[in-house]
Amino acid sequence: MFHTPTVRLASLVAPRATVARRGERWVEMGRHEFESWLRPPFGTPSVGFGFTNAMTTHELTSTTPDEALELYLSERATEVADSTLQAHKYRLSHFIRWCDQESIENTNTLTGRDLHEYKIWRRDDGDLNPVSLKTQMDTLRVFVRFCESINAVEADLHSKVMSPTLSDGIGQRDVMLDPEEADNLLNYLNQFEYASFNHVLMLLLWRTGLRVGSLHALDLEDFNAADNRLAIRHRPETGTPLKNKCNGERLIALHPETCTALNDYVEVNRNETTDKNGRKPLLTTSSGRPITNTLRVRAYQLTRPCTYGQSCPHDRDTDNCEALSNRECASKCPSSVSPHAVRRGSITHHLTEDVPEQVVSDRMNVSPDVLDRHYDRRSEEVKVEQRREYLEDI
Repeated sequence: MFHTPTVRLASLVAPRATVARRGERWVEMGRHEFESWLRPPFGTPSVGFGFTNAMTTHELTSTTPDEALELYLSERATEVADSTLQAHKYRLSHFIRWCDQESIENTNTLTGRDLHEYKIWRRDDGDLNPVSLKTQMDTLRVFVRFCESINAVEADLHSKVMSPTLSDGIGQRDVMLDPEEADNLLNYLNQFEYASFNHVLMLLLWRTGLRVGSLHALDLEDFNAADNRLAIRHRPETGTPLKNKCNGERLIALHPETCTALNDYVEVNRNETTDKNGRKPLLTTSSGRPITNTLRVRAYQLTRPCTYGQSCPHDRDTDNCEALSNRECASKCPSSVSPHAVRRGSITHHLTEDVPEQVVSDRMNVSPDVLDRHYDRRSEEVKVEQRREYLEDI
């Protein structure tokens, strides 16, 4: 019987690509493990070991991690909003820091094992919860896919970026719509579904952080286009109470662009309808005022990445994906989120952009204490850097 001998790597080749870099130790590997470590331009032994040629089909270009990041940000700058670009730069800065710490000077040598070790390091270094770690690794996967396109890493390396899978009910308190995904979604709707029901629904959810019950309660007369604002009213006698009752009533300022889109929706796409209480709802479907569950299901549908021009971050076959083929199962997409998660993301985004907590509290109708305990998902790293800006001259 033929036995594949164990190979001592340094007896064959010595470059860092084929020798484990974690300290100067020898690594004993069998045939399959050894093959996975080989990189061009080094050949693969074929005599005496039963190896086949494992050369890749494309030439890699020597690239430092810093160069790769610079090229990536330059490319993305023409595609995404500034806030998205800054978010990517911040997340990937930790990967660059790790590469420097591990003396990785050429992205050509990155392996799936490296990416796994970075994931563990980043989790521990940042004390990240599963949701935050997932966001970081999803961004890294996009970056690695770009590196593949410029021949800076081996082909298909992005598929080896393992992002945490959140089990049902796990981390729901921390689930939120990420600002960069909100930008991507709103940009898509603005371009392809401008002033539609879907467009204004997501605009209002993200830009105002309204609860789904407050959206359900809005009447046409609550929208003041001249003053760019919405009036939130408690009307329990006609079926639209607010969570905080009369304490939830307030005026909400709208960004001019939001106001324009909402006004165009009213003028062109809103169904002229009156509910059973003689009120004219602001948001309408063919059946009249949408119930809260309709709004909730629609949010899940719209936040599936594949529906707004993004590739599936979960590598699912879209032809067989239940979350895509069945509209009522949209919540089964791991990336889709509820209106409450959109609200949480909106609140966190406002705070990250240095909007004072009291302003956010008043606008979103949530006490500072509840805001801090249940909505503010900023990491401690972000908070300390924001505080630093106020203390630089002290």
